[in-house]
Amino acid sequence: MEVKNCSIVTEFILLGIPHTEGLEMVLFVLFLPFYACTLLGNVSILVAVMFSARLHTPMYFFLGNLSVFDMGFSSVTCPKMLLYLMGLSRLISYKDCVCQLFFFHFLGSIECFLYTVMAYDRFTAICYPLRYTVIMNPRICVALAVGTWLLGCIHSSILTSLTFALPYCGSNEVDHFFCDIPALLPLACADTSFAQRVSFTNVGLISLVCFLLILLSYTRITISILSIRTTEGRRRAFSTCSAHLIAILCAYGPIITVYLQPTPNPVLGTVVQILMNLGGPMLNPLIYTLRNEEVKTALKTILHKTGHVPES
Repeated sequence: MEVKNCSIVTEFILLGIPHTEGLEMVLFVLFLPFYACTLLGNVSILVAVMFSARLHTPMYFFLGNLSVFDMGFSSVTCPKMLLYLMGLSRLISYKDCVCQLFFFHFLGSIECFLYTVMAYDRFTAICYPLRYTVIMNPRICVALAVGTWLLGCIHSSILTSLTFALPYCGSNEVDHFFCDIPALLPLACADTSFAQRVSFTNVGLISLVCFLLILLSYTRITISILSIRTTEGRRRAFSTCSAHLIAILCAYGPIITVYLQPTPNPVLGTVVQILMNLGGPMLNPLIYTLRNEEVKTALKTILHKTGHVPES
């Protein structure tokens, strides 16, 4: 492997969002409410799940995990982006860049695993309702949640170690708004083909396996729902699953656009990643609360008890 003889990079410069020179303050004003709504919405769901006894069920346990993920996922990239949009330094140290890439893919992969677990939870609830509480007991739920975090850690560790095992000794300008694999590999002063292949295979394999498991679960769910005799029963079953399906579509679109194209479009990839980092985590609370009377009722009850909303 041929390595160029030049100084080792100790920090990177984030060039930001392409073709937005002079629009930094406009973007700051636009993105800040998105990030604030993401934190507020997901904290609200987490509080509702934690403090409402009615929501102490497997479905809401995993929804609470998803809220923690969404807050963390947005916070990996958004604060730094908002700071340099305000005119502060675009520099990011080598160590901070490593951490940013690790946690981005750590939390990103957890989303895929968690959606798969949530699909299995819905499959069990609808296809085996009488055995649901036995199959999805608290011990199993905790094991599944811990498993998603462990698998995410392994996945991200592989990608991060491959990316930063390469020497960076040339340009330190990252043509992106955060440290990510497609933006960093062109800066390496060594052959990156192996890292590119493994990254493509790793992300692709995880996405494909999770998607197939989700598809299998919802195929069985659809067959079970169609066998329900009453229209009201079918409507309630479909309503329970629709929010999850919408969230899955919002999650897998960006993954395919950014990581699973042989020759990705940098501008399109940046736009999609902004939507993934800001839009997805903000939409999840809306998707799950606007279509879920139990969560809305739990939030109202908590607000009544704390005196923030008067009893109606």
